[in-house]
Amino acid sequence: MKDNHKPIRPLLEYFDRVISLTDDEKELVRTKFKPHLYLKRQFVLQHGNICKTFNFVVRGCLRLYKVSSDGTYHVLQFANENHWILDLTSFHKHKPALFNIDALEDTQVLRISYDDLIDLYIKAPKFDRIFRVLLENHFMQQQERLAQLVSFTAEERYEAFLNTYPDLQDRLPQVQIAAYIGVTPEFLSRIRKRLAENNG
Repeated sequence: MKDNHKPIRPLLEYFDRVISLTDDEKELVRTKFKPHLYLKRQFVLQHGNICKTFNFVVRGCLRLYKVSSDGTYHVLQFANENHWILDLTSFHKHKPALFNIDALEDTQVLRISYDDLIDLYIKAPKFDRIFRVLLENHFMQQQERLAQLVSFTAEERYEAFLNTYPDLQDRLPQVQIAAYIGVTPEFLSRIRKRLAENNG
């Protein structure tokens, strides 16, 4: 019986860090969130489709990105362990997604549909508060990200990446990090070299 609950454990621990759950509330989480494995390079969401799930990463790494008309990739967010990812407007407004989400590694998620999320709010109002805080944090992070893209130097954006994703520097290919901070991989190499020299 315990083995059946293992996939959900990281999510229950995540919620418990925010606010303690009753046994009934934990059982609701088990029934509403479904485990799913995305293989490396597999799409979670494609531009133009409706975002149907809110995804919590148990293991692996996803990215949210957009491809410009000239074929350039612009990565807006990574989501590794204990992070959430979705196209927020598409999920809540049921509109075609503006972004793509795919797997940079084989990635295990726990995902919930919009209807199940609303039902969760109704059956356990505590989750309405939890997800309101979660979405407020998500919105603030996106505003900070926009400010970085508009006003930070490339070096400052790289340092912000290191602060936001301290576990990903050695896991992600350089091309992905470069797409996140908005430079070429070659320019990122020069930034890393300069920082290493300054810290040395």
